[in-house]
Amino acid sequence: QPSTHQIAHMVAMDKGWWEEDLAEFGITKVSDSEFPSGPPEMVAMMGGHLDIAYVGAAPPITAIAQGLDAKIVAAVQTQGSDLVLRPEINYTSPSDLRGITIATFPPGSIQDTVFRKFLMDNNISTDDVVIKEMGPGDAMAAITAGAVDGVFLPHPGPAVIEMEGNGRSVVGSGEMWQDHACCCLLVSGELIREHPEMVKQIIRTHIKATEYLKGNQDEAAEIFARKTGYDLDKVKYSFETWDGEWISDPHLEINSTLKFAKVHYDLGNIDTTLTEEDLFDTRFYDAVTGE
Repeated sequence: QPSTHQIAHMVAMDKGWWEEDLAEFGITKVSDSEFPSGPPEMVAMMGGHLDIAYVGAAPPITAIAQGLDAKIVAAVQTQGSDLVLRPEINYTSPSDLRGITIATFPPGSIQDTVFRKFLMDNNISTDDVVIKEMGPGDAMAAITAGAVDGVFLPHPGPAVIEMEGNGRSVVGSGEMWQDHACCCLLVSGELIREHPEMVKQIIRTHIKATEYLKGNQDEAAEIFARKTGYDLDKVKYSFETWDGEWISDPHLEINSTLKFAKVHYDLGNIDTTLTEEDLFDTRFYDAVTGE
């Protein structure tokens, strides 16, 4: 996805670490595919087109409930999305959202799930806010054109909209739901069962990329700008203003991911509540970090 949330993957790709670190397993080429948000990414994974996904922790819940054979093996990042409103919209509290139009990612995504929970937590019916399903590019174009009153998007979208004078961030996702899981590293059940040593190496590379980007944020911003075409100054502004954190420990995402599953169940997206065992396999991370 074209978001700073998945930047660890982009750093590892740019540095050639994926191919270098996985060569011992006979991997000669690592290819990646970009998706506008998590739900279509899960459709591709269910179709057998992806072995590994950097994806929000919410979309796999719906997919696993529908039969996807995959587990979250590492964390990627927490928080990091903002509610941005047009400059002329007055906002002092969540009740000001009644009657306005907000664009966000499709149902089942992190953004849709966090935003709907935020409304429910503030006793606002989701019928009182017009929620339009859009990818990041369409949502940014819509707020710029005044076709929607606001957007709830992952970074760098909010920073770009602010710098272009088309809106202002009024609530960070960490204020809506403190320390909520956002992106995770999801691996297919087939890879877990048939290539456990490769899964360990994937996690080692992910940890290496995560620690590198945290210590070299200017370079990481340049890699992201090159990969996505975003203006470098806007990417750096995003780093300065977001409330996200890049992490790799999956244990830090279990609690809020299980709450996502409960919200999905309450919203009617899934028929049963999923457990930690349904969603996570932390054995590989624990083995790698215990080495």
